[in-house]
Amino acid sequence: MAPAESILEVRDLVKHFPLTQGIVFKRQIGAIKAVDGVSFDLRRGETLGVVGESGCGKSTLAKVMMALERPTSGSVKVNGRDITKAKGAELKHMRRNIQMVMQDPYTSLNPRMTVGDIVGEPFEIHSEVLPKGGRRKRVQELLDVVGLNPDHINRYPHQFSGGQRQRIGIARGLALQPEVIICDEPVSALDVSIQAQVMNLLDRLQKEFNLAYIFIAHDLSVVRHISDRVAVMYLGKIVELGGDSQIYDRPSHPYTQALLSAVPVPNPEGREARERIILQGDPPSPANPPSGCRFRTRCWKAQDICAKEEPLLQIRPGTDHLSACHFAEALDVVHVQS
Repeated sequence: MAPAESILEVRDLVKHFPLTQGIVFKRQIGAIKAVDGVSFDLRRGETLGVVGESGCGKSTLAKVMMALERPTSGSVKVNGRDITKAKGAELKHMRRNIQMVMQDPYTSLNPRMTVGDIVGEPFEIHSEVLPKGGRRKRVQELLDVVGLNPDHINRYPHQFSGGQRQRIGIARGLALQPEVIICDEPVSALDVSIQAQVMNLLDRLQKEFNLAYIFIAHDLSVVRHISDRVAVMYLGKIVELGGDSQIYDRPSHPYTQALLSAVPVPNPEGREARERIILQGDPPSPANPPSGCRFRTRCWKAQDICAKEEPLLQIRPGTDHLSACHFAEALDVVHVQS
């Protein structure tokens, strides 16, 4: 893909958190390798889903892309400009174009601020975007866009339901008219019926404003519903990357196959026909990942080469998308219903 087609370019992104020993005289004895060499592109108007176990580095990846955490190495370019190296006024200006929707709608909103103050706060920080006289009207327009009553501008967060609070968070993310929104598990704390409403809202807003999403989630069916492409993370690395149908219908990495085999199937006949893949053991510590392939300690295909040579994320023989496995092989699994 040519760089001109991409709005977000992540290259060899690494984020290590140092492990220290001592109280007065501290010395580093290791590092938590939360994100360890992640690369991908995001096109305009596209949704990239990011899935994986808890602790695989998804949220850390989001924080680094937002410049809330500084990377150990690598780059994150938004419209060709590296946000990881920007400082001061330049960083403030670049952050206008990449916003975030948080996971928990109950703790991501200040309970002492009204909805008008919460949604309008970006205009206080970026005062050049909108003059003070027009901010109340703009906030009411944003509330209307996300399906809330504009007359509720003076209410407080506790006066809204969980789904309504998440709509407030989405309205806040839209305030500065960004081109990229990072959604860090935006529906995991909501009821299933409310999840569908928020997902449909995100889909409508993407088409209306030509937004690009990074959508982080655990629910594989939710990711398939909204994503154009899917990246599967394991222990700080992307192990498989491809279109939604490629990942869900023809997964080639053993870890992805195991994830999909664990998805509940509503059809009893489908449950009986499916072969469940149960992984042995616990995920290794990110402070001391295995040599070679990081998944090899839990993989039923592992051989000597897996311990000696780290597999590159590339298209393998017999597959049509990127996979970081020496023995990648497309496997038919019970389809996740979208």
